[in-house]
Amino acid sequence: MSTPITALQELLSQPRQVVITTHHKPDADALGSSLAWAGYLKQKGHHVTVVTPSDYPAFLNWMEGNDEVVVYEKRQNDRQVRDLMQRAEVICCLDFSCLGRINELGEYVRQAPATKVLIDHHQQPEDFADISFSRPEAAATAELIFEIIRDLGDQPLITKEIGEALYAGIMTDTGSFRHPSTSRNVHLIIAELLKEGIDLSAVHRRIYDSHSEIRLRFLGFVLKDKLIVNREYNTAYIAISQDELREYDSKTGDTEGLVNYALSIEGIVFAAVFIDRGVAVKISFRSVGEFSVSDFSRRHFDGGGHHNAAGGISYLPLNATVERFLGLLPEYKEQLTGEPLAVAPPAA
Repeated sequence: MSTPITALQELLSQPRQVVITTHHKPDADALGSSLAWAGYLKQKGHHVTVVTPSDYPAFLNWMEGNDEVVVYEKRQNDRQVRDLMQRAEVICCLDFSCLGRINELGEYVRQAPATKVLIDHHQQPEDFADISFSRPEAAATAELIFEIIRDLGDQPLITKEIGEALYAGIMTDTGSFRHPSTSRNVHLIIAELLKEGIDLSAVHRRIYDSHSEIRLRFLGFVLKDKLIVNREYNTAYIAISQDELREYDSKTGDTEGLVNYALSIEGIVFAAVFIDRGVAVKISFRSVGEFSVSDFSRRHFDGGGHHNAAGGISYLPLNATVERFLGLLPEYKEQLTGEPLAVAPPAA
């Protein structure tokens, strides 16, 4: 029985038509791993197209291959993207574990005749791929991309540009190397990327130090007026309406990282950010320690992700979503505070 790496090696042994796709609103790991993998496959003679199900933050536009990314927009290029999926011989699905994470593209991938390859580090992957590299213990999908290229015997093909895209993914998904997922293996990979001359400070600056003035004013507004701390349950949360997004001319990526400010408060175990996107409320959850936001999100908000970092969605109005969230906290009081949930005495 062949291993995933030998199956992939055989699949890629001749030039193929390859489509790479990643999750909605790609972050640095999603886009970085996709463009790094595309850069590698192009060197091997494959015809590669990266398709994203939505736009992504402007602070990621520096990555090599960005100019060739096809951003799916139903009204503008639906036929083009469907044709790409149907013509593809290989579809690589990076940094998501179920097809629902890529919206309309999920059905296009499911129905495509191509061989599907999953490369991902999220929990409980959907069983749709023919070849699967699923490692929830990995810090980032970019970590897996490095290992796959290495295991295929092609580490010398990792250029400075590919290395910087991989570094961006690993750096951001480890919270600049402070999350528990930051393993010895992560640091060994970064050491290998440094051999290719990647500029660590430049990557960090492009991602974290390139904000507009209005984005910083938006951040100030959120921290001053929207951050709520609930000490009873060691929880902090932020809820942002559509009107508030419009007031600060919010762009894709402007709300990224807000949940980490809530979690950074001393004593806080559980943090959430609720963003009203009109058709739905998008939710980010973070935690420290043993409390699993992946389980919480999967159970209550149709989401999932990692033990300490997950996302969810709600189709209730923003205020109703927050009320539902607050109503759930008593159920988790013991996990969040170490104090057992009070049980009312039986009626006399």
